[in-house]
Amino acid sequence: MRILVVDDELSNRRTLEVLLKRANHQATSACNGIEALERLQQHKFDLVITDLRMPQMDGMTLLENIKQQYPNTQVIMATAFGSIDTAVEAMRMGAWDFVTKPIKKNELLQRIRKAAEQDQLQQENRQLKSEIAKMRPNWIGQSLSMERITEEAKSVADTNASVFLVGESGTGKSLLAKWIHKTSLRNAGRFIVLNCGAIPENLMESELFGHEKGSFTGANQTKVGRLEQADGGTLFLDEVTEMAPQLQVKLLRVLQDGEFERVGGTQTLRTNMRVIAASNRNVEQAVEEGRLRADLYYRLNVVQLKMPPLRERLDDIPLLVEHFLQVQANKNNRAHKPISDAAMQSLQQWDWPGNVRELENTIERAIVLSKGEAIDLVDLPSHLQGPAPSQQIMHFPIGTSLQEIERHFILATLASVDGDKNRAATLLGITVRTLYRKEAEWREAGWIQ
Repeated sequence: MRILVVDDELSNRRTLEVLLKRANHQATSACNGIEALERLQQHKFDLVITDLRMPQMDGMTLLENIKQQYPNTQVIMATAFGSIDTAVEAMRMGAWDFVTKPIKKNELLQRIRKAAEQDQLQQENRQLKSEIAKMRPNWIGQSLSMERITEEAKSVADTNASVFLVGESGTGKSLLAKWIHKTSLRNAGRFIVLNCGAIPENLMESELFGHEKGSFTGANQTKVGRLEQADGGTLFLDEVTEMAPQLQVKLLRVLQDGEFERVGGTQTLRTNMRVIAASNRNVEQAVEEGRLRADLYYRLNVVQLKMPPLRERLDDIPLLVEHFLQVQANKNNRAHKPISDAAMQSLQQWDWPGNVRELENTIERAIVLSKGEAIDLVDLPSHLQGPAPSQQIMHFPIGTSLQEIERHFILATLASVDGDKNRAATLLGITVRTLYRKEAEWREAGWIQ
C-alpha cells in the first residue's frame, strides 16, 4: 500500500517509515496536517496514519478534510491521549481504525492488512458498479416505457433488496430477473428458477426445500432443494401467486431468518440468497382473495417493477422483429430474410395478447413456412392477414350462476383462438394448469364432452 505518515515528532515519523518499508509498503511522511494535505494533492495514498494532536492542524481536522476531498483513502488515528470517546468520534467521522501510542508493531501491521483488504473490496465494488452502469440490458426496445424499466432495474440491481416483477405473461419478466442477477453483486452465485405454477403441489415442497433419503415413498436419495442451490446467488420464484398457502408460511420463515429444514430432515440449514418474485396476476387482488399471504407479499414486494405489455410499446416492434428474424433464422437453419412493409404494418396493428413471446413465435412460424424472398402477409397467421375480428359480446340473463358464466366465457375464449390453450390462458389471465383443471371438472359433471 502507499501510506502517508503524519506526526509532528521526527523520530516517530522515521520509526514508522522504516517499519512500513520493511513490510513492503511505500511510505512517505508529513510533519502536520497542512503538509499532509499538500502531499495528498501531489500523490494518491491508500492509507493515512496520523497523530491526533499536532500544531497548525490537528488529526481530527485532517481526517475531516481527507474524507471530504479523498473519500477512498483510509485513515488510522494514532495518539498518546487516546480515549473511548475520541475513538468513537474519529470512527463516526470516517476513520478506518484507531491505535494508541506507543504503537505496537504487530498491532499496527495487522490493522494495515485489514485496511488493505477493505480497500481491495471497495475497489472491486466500484469496478463492478462501473461495469454495471455500462451494461445494456439483454432485452430489445427504445420506447419510453422500456427506458423507464431499464433505469429502475439498474437502480435496484446492485442492492440485496427483494424485487417483485409484475406484468402479463410473455412480457419478459424472466429475462429481467436474469439481468438483475447478472448485474448484481451476487452474479458469481447461481440463478435458480422455480416456476410455482408448473410443479404439482405435492412435489413443490421437495423442490423448494429438498428432502432426505427415505422421507417419503420414492425418496431413494437425498435431494438438494432450490433454497440450497441459490445460496450466495438469486432465487427466482416465477408465478409465486400459485404457491400453496402452507408453503408460503414456510417460505416466509426462510426469508425472515434464512433457516429451513429439508423434508423429513431435522438438521437446520441456512441460505443467504436474494429473492426475485414474479406474477402475471393482479397481486393486490391475489392478496385480497387469499392466494398470496399479505405478510409474504410485503416481504417480497420491497421493490416492484412492472413490465409493460407489447401493445403499450408498439414502436418497439420493428426492433423486436428484426432481432427475432435473425435469431430464428439461425435457430431453424434458414436464410435471413427481410420483412415486407405490409407484413410489418400488420404486426404493428395487432394488440399481442401473448406479448413478446407471441411475437417471437409468430416470427419463427413465418421463417419456417416462408417460400419467398421476404416475409410477407401470406406467411403470417390468418388472424394477422386481414382486419382484426370484432369483439364478441356475451349476454346472460339475470340469475345466471357465476359458475355457468365462467364456463361459457372460458369456452367462448377457447373457440375464438381455435382451441389454443396457451393463448386462451393469456387472454383470461389464468394459468394453463387452471384451464385444464376447469375442463376436467366440466367433463366430470357432464357439461362438456
